[in-house]
Amino acid sequence: MTASPAGALADESKDDPSAASPGPTAATRHLTAASPQPTTATADPTGAGRTAIVAGAEVYPVPDLAPAPELPGSGVIVRPAPPAPPEAPALPARPARPARVRPLTAVPGPGSGTPSAPPRALRFAALGDSLTEGVGDRVGDGWRGWAALLAAGLGDRSAPAEFRNFAVSGALTEDVAERQAPEALAFRPDIASVLVGVNDTLRCTFDIEELTRHLDSVFDRLTARGTVLLTACLPDPGTMLGLPLPLARPLARRQRAVNAVVHALSARYDAVHLHAGDGAWVLDRSMWSADRLHPGERGHRMIALRFHELLGGYGLARGQAPGAEPTQPAPTRAASLLWLATAGTGWVARRCTDLLPQLMRLAGSEVRHWARGTSERLDRSAEHALTAALAAVSLEVPLARMGE
Repeated sequence: MTASPAGALADESKDDPSAASPGPTAATRHLTAASPQPTTATADPTGAGRTAIVAGAEVYPVPDLAPAPELPGSGVIVRPAPPAPPEAPALPARPARPARVRPLTAVPGPGSGTPSAPPRALRFAALGDSLTEGVGDRVGDGWRGWAALLAAGLGDRSAPAEFRNFAVSGALTEDVAERQAPEALAFRPDIASVLVGVNDTLRCTFDIEELTRHLDSVFDRLTARGTVLLTACLPDPGTMLGLPLPLARPLARRQRAVNAVVHALSARYDAVHLHAGDGAWVLDRSMWSADRLHPGERGHRMIALRFHELLGGYGLARGQAPGAEPTQPAPTRAASLLWLATAGTGWVARRCTDLLPQLMRLAGSEVRHWARGTSERLDRSAEHALTAALAAVSLEVPLARMGE
């Protein structure tokens, strides 16, 4: 895939780019983080003959939308796609993919008299940012996190899972695509998790189309090997940090776009998807660490437990499920304040020189549109950018609205 020419940052709308898209017409089910629901297999809306393993929120098809003008103020890069020529040839069908799960146990044929080979150890690779690195779930001098908790429950005593965590704090989708994915592919995992995107929303260079291209590339390379893919949509940082509405809304709009991309690509690549973008757990302070951006031990355990429930339904979790209750003492208030004053202060300083100037401009645009009663124009502009981003990876059925 070749990158499209750079677009302009849209800050404010002068004209309404299009009418709102219609409501949902079909849905695939996802598992909410707050309460597990039965998983269902539904037809892939792209028509590629695959099914999506999903289980709470809904993914909707959207009609074609006209390209939006480059509107200043939405906080999203807008790249209108050029009109298709008459009788444009149909996009080539994506090649058929190998089976979702490679055989893990050698079973001899009837009457062979040969004993069964022991089950091969399942390999689990975790890719992403500080969430998957384990920030917020401290054990000793390091981080543990939901991925390590899940790995302990994937294998059994005779064949414990092999686990490698490639996640790095602060990673962007570009980092996952260019650095982590090649290392993970060399590991040849049976299962790989890719949870990333929040850091992208906290950068002044946020570009939903580039993010979509990077994620599509990572998902494609992993699943081409037969790897089972784990994905999740996540809450927006503005809500978690409790920012004022003019500051929170641009970040929320960005995270909704990221979640919409993850939903659409999860359906394309038959991912096992966890809907963790909202719900009671987001508002439950006991789930979160002192920085309000990363789960605490209880939150990491919740994520691991929900993924274990999903994978167990497909015979991919042979070990004991992670416990829901913390086993480590909660950090003291003094320890939490110390962390915020050291690592937390450094994070704030970096964002003040990167995101804050742009975020202040976006907040001003939010206030102006609110005063004029035209706030919906910013949402529509972001939806057009989302549609263009999905079209850039030949995904013909984007999501109608970015709300979850």
